[in-house]
Amino acid sequence: MTVIVRALRPDTTADVEGFVRVRHRALPHVLFTARSVRHDLSHADPDAHVRTLVAEVDGEIVGTAQIGLVHDSPEPGQGFLNVYVDPARTGRGAGTLLTRTAEEHLAAHGATKLFAWVLDEPGNRAFAERHGYRASRRAHFLVLDLARAELPPLQDPPPGVELRTAADFADDPRPLFALDAETASDEPGDIDTELSDYEAWLAQTWRHPLLDHELTSVAVADGRPVAFSAARTDGARTYTTGMTGTARAFRGRGLAKLVKNASLHRARAAGYTRAHTGNDADNAPMLAINSWFGYEIHASEVRHVRELG
Repeated sequence: MTVIVRALRPDTTADVEGFVRVRHRALPHVLFTARSVRHDLSHADPDAHVRTLVAEVDGEIVGTAQIGLVHDSPEPGQGFLNVYVDPARTGRGAGTLLTRTAEEHLAAHGATKLFAWVLDEPGNRAFAERHGYRASRRAHFLVLDLARAELPPLQDPPPGVELRTAADFADDPRPLFALDAETASDEPGDIDTELSDYEAWLAQTWRHPLLDHELTSVAVADGRPVAFSAARTDGARTYTTGMTGTARAFRGRGLAKLVKNASLHRARAAGYTRAHTGNDADNAPMLAINSWFGYEIHASEVRHVRELG
């Protein structure tokens, strides 16, 4: 039994399907499709030196890794690697070889500090610690049974606020970009990023195959978007919230609940039966909002950090 690690071939159906299969088994609360995997690879920023790796055993893909540099951070030298192995195929050395290959690639491109999300389970955390990573912040995966949930009733927006969808901004999405950039900069985390490249945002976010413009809700006030809840779907049963945010000047008015509730109601009406989202463990306001909707924590991850040599 020999483990082989190589780059994923995005034009090869078996490779992409193998990647998606492993991710669904190891990380069932995050949405991946063949189209989304190809899109993410083809639209990655060249400065990020992104690679997607797969580990094979006897011709079967058993592990995956997404790696790259955090090119949009004001702090240089930061890299990321997220390694996942099929839970039924662990113990064969795939995770170790993926990690070693990822670290060599990132170090060759100037990375001095590496960040990795690790499932909050004893075996996974022990693996990270053996490879020199120390635990940092936690995040949670939350799930809502959308088919049976008792969603809060729809409410009219407050005076001066209008509810729309992302589809209403098809001719000019730049105002949504500005709101996304503002809210993303306030997200809790251990890596600071600056969302400033509009053309990259159009390619990577606005035109992403999972983003559903009709289900993405937007609150508009004073002629501009002030809150939004971005919806991603697999086009069948699964709905996930990519981001919910409110402009700083409009926080504390219940707009996050308003836009997310509208999106959830429309998603259920469209036939989606399962809703996913994720929150940093320190994001108490958003955790409270999701609890209000009925979301429950199903799993957690711990960010791990390693300083290179």
